[in-house]
Amino acid sequence: MSRATILGAGVMGLCVATELARRGHAVTLVDPASGPGGHGCSWWAGGMLAPFCEFENAEEPVLRHGQAALDWWEANAGGVTRGGTLVVALGRDRRELDRFARRTQAFDLLDPGAIGALEPDLAGRFERALFFSGEAHLDPRAALAALVAGLAVQGIAVQPTLPAEPGQIIDCRGLAARDMLPDLRGVRGEMLVLRCPEISLARPVRLLHPRVPIYLVPRGDGVFMIGATMIESDRRGVVTARSVLELLSAAFALHPAFGEAEILELGADARPAFPDNLPRIGRATHPDGGDRLYANGLYRHGYLLAPAVAVQLADHFETGAQPEFWHETDDQR
Repeated sequence: MSRATILGAGVMGLCVATELARRGHAVTLVDPASGPGGHGCSWWAGGMLAPFCEFENAEEPVLRHGQAALDWWEANAGGVTRGGTLVVALGRDRRELDRFARRTQAFDLLDPGAIGALEPDLAGRFERALFFSGEAHLDPRAALAALVAGLAVQGIAVQPTLPAEPGQIIDCRGLAARDMLPDLRGVRGEMLVLRCPEISLARPVRLLHPRVPIYLVPRGDGVFMIGATMIESDRRGVVTARSVLELLSAAFALHPAFGEAEILELGADARPAFPDNLPRIGRATHPDGGDRLYANGLYRHGYLLAPAVAVQLADHFETGAQPEFWHETDDQR
């Protein structure tokens, strides 16, 4: 058994802590905010486990590792709904659906009757759709809470400060780690949580649009999460008026009943990303001194790729095996 102290209790830190603890290592989890509740991009995520859809504009590792994420989350947090993803486009945007189909795989092309059979509340609204039956979704906040609870059962609680003897420090602080990872950048995402009891959906729906594509994820009891913008900015905080208008307009286009929805929450945060939009595992020197392992740069694929990064990092921690996502700085080469 080896000792590791993990910095950051977002989705990356919690997945790493869970994987190392599962393998019998002594784990300390440190976060000044004492956990993920109510802050950080992990809290505001959509929770879609959609490797085939994300492959539309992502690299091959997202597709390959994302498929394994469904089983990892089910085993370690539960609450995975394997209902697939429905992708639609308005008539004037039918070329967007064709483009999406060319860039993805593992879908069925649905006609209006099949769309209505799958999602009755969308019957008659779309001429064609793509159905990715192998995808799933979860409630991110419930998943984070389940990981925290699972660690607590093993005597691992989130604490605000480093222990006196931390062992190997593993840095999972997201954007806060730019003090030692200067090429890390922020990609802002904004989202809404709405209540619309008039609409019932069983699975995430993506509405394609050349300028403002959205996804809508059911949370149960008439509650939906709608997101999300992709803005090259590390600005955090409140949602902009423009984004609210665009997201609500797109939701209204999906179904007019969303025009009467209650807005429950508005949220925005910045996702950590490297220039190639793929995660990295590596070693870096912190300005305060000391060598750290790190895992960072999940970009928009937090819940999809965090399990794979955690498994690779745990393998490296145990055996020294070089992870697929390993990154060496110029002075290490």
